[in-house]
Amino acid sequence: MKELKQLCRENIWNLAPYSCARNEFSGRTARVFLDANENPYNDPYNRYPDPLQLELKKQLSKVKGVAEDKIFLGNGSDEAIDLVYRVFCRPGKDNVVAIAPTYGMYEVCADINDVEYRPVLLNEQFQTTADHLLAACDENTKVIWICSPNNPTGNLISPETIDGVLSRFDGIVVVDEAYSDFAKTRPYRLQLAKYPNLIVLNTMSKAWGCAAIRLGMAFASKQIIDIFNKVKYPYNINLLTQQQALEVLKDPYQVDDWVKTILQERGKVMAAFTDLPICEKVYPTEANFFLAKMTDATAIYNYLVNQGIIVRNRNNVQLCGNCLRITVGKKSENIDLLAALRQY
Repeated sequence: MKELKQLCRENIWNLAPYSCARNEFSGRTARVFLDANENPYNDPYNRYPDPLQLELKKQLSKVKGVAEDKIFLGNGSDEAIDLVYRVFCRPGKDNVVAIAPTYGMYEVCADINDVEYRPVLLNEQFQTTADHLLAACDENTKVIWICSPNNPTGNLISPETIDGVLSRFDGIVVVDEAYSDFAKTRPYRLQLAKYPNLIVLNTMSKAWGCAAIRLGMAFASKQIIDIFNKVKYPYNINLLTQQQALEVLKDPYQVDDWVKTILQERGKVMAAFTDLPICEKVYPTEANFFLAKMTDATAIYNYLVNQGIIVRNRNNVQLCGNCLRITVGKKSENIDLLAALRQY
C-alpha cells in the first residue's frame, strides 16, 4: 500500500476541520452549556448530538469486534461511500474500479464527484479474479469497490479474489458487507490489522431492521477513520438515530432470531420458485434476497405491481436479463407473492 498521504487528496490531508462546540470540551465534565447558541428549552432535543457518537461506537465495538477508534458512522452507508471519493479521488483526474453488476451508488457517487468509474464485468457465475480487477487499474486508480455478498446477484465474491486484490493493489480497497450478517463466512472487518488499505462497509438497515434510522458504518484503520471524521459534517448522526441504535443494540440476540427466520424463509421461497413454470433459474445467494431468472421479467413485474406486490425488476442490469430480485419477507408476505405468481 502507498503511504496514506500519497493516496489522500492534498487539500484533504491539509484540511483544518471545523471545530464544533462539543468537540472542544470533549473528555471533561460540564453542567452548563452556553457555547453552541442552542435554545435552553426542550431538553434533550435542544442540544446538538455527540459529533463522534462515542457511546454508540462503544456498544457497536462490542457487537462488531472492532475497536471504537476504527469505526466511522454515517448517514447510511452512502455517506461513507461519498466520503471515499471526497477523501481519496481527485475530480477529473483519478478513477475507481468496481465489479459489475453491483450496488449502483458507487457509480452515482463517482459521477457526482467527477471521478472515472471503471466497471469490470463478472462472469456467468457472478465471479471475477484479482487479475481482471487489477488489469483495469492504472497509476490514477485510487479505489477498488467489491460488494460481497453482492447486490443484486446475492453471492459472495470469492475470498481468493478479495485477498488477491488487497495484497496486490497499492490503493484503497472497499469491501461492502451490507449483507454479511446473512452469510456464513468470516467478515472482512475482522482483518483490518492485516490489510491497512481496507475499508469495510456495514449497515443497520438489513439484518438489524433499522433502514428508517439511516445508520451506516465504515471500519478501517484509525488513520483513515480520523480523515473521515475530519471531512464529515460536524453533527452527521442525529440524536434520534443514536438513541434508536443504542436501543436495538441492547438485544443483539433478537437480530440473530430475525436472521435465522429470514434464512429459513429464504430456503422455502427459493425452493418454491424453482417449481414455478415461469421461473427458469434461481441463483445461489448469501443475502436476504435472491435473483431469479423469469420467462418475462418485465411482464411478471408489472403483473405483481397490479396485485400490490413490489419486487425489483433487474431486467436492464448487465448479466441480469429477465431477472427479478426478490427480498425475503415475512411468511405471510412470501405466501402472497407465491400465490400471485402461481396464478400468473
